Amino acid sequence: MKIDEKAIRQLADLLNETGLTEIEVAEGETLIRVNKGGTIIQNGTSPIATTMPSDPTVPQAANTEAPSTVTATHPGAVTSPMVGTIYLQAEPETPPFITKGAPISEGETLMIIEAMKVMNPIKAPKSGIITQILVEDGQPIEFGDVLVVIE
Repeated sequence: MKIDEKAIRQLADLLNETGLTEIEVAEGETLIRVNKGGTIIQNGTSPIATTMPSDPTVPQAANTEAPSTVTATHPGAVTSPMVGTIYLQAEPETPPFITKGAPISEGETLMIIEAMKVMNPIKAPKSGIITQILVEDGQPIEFGDVLVVIE
């Protein structure tokens, strides 16, 4: 597979110019996605991921977290409907919308995803108990990432 470095650099420049954190362009079966945390190039169904720091002069912390064992097929999993940044509370000084072990009713706000400067409330699809919160405040997320588990 040939990697179009010029296209990736142009997209990275566009990210810096616009203040966006991620951009994706597709042409035919070729898909290029650039985000400030990494670059993913996908052709058909075989992705190649390369981590690129947003500022090469800033040291990057190693990812030491164990991957979540909860998948999107788990019956209580609530997944992200979009790419964006997670916020667990309405404002920095306010309490979080949810806490582990707390009851939740269908339709209540679980968290907010900011996408393209728009705040999108994520509502509970069912009533139950919050058994796991798999994201942190301010964390970037992808479409389909498991956010919480409601049992």
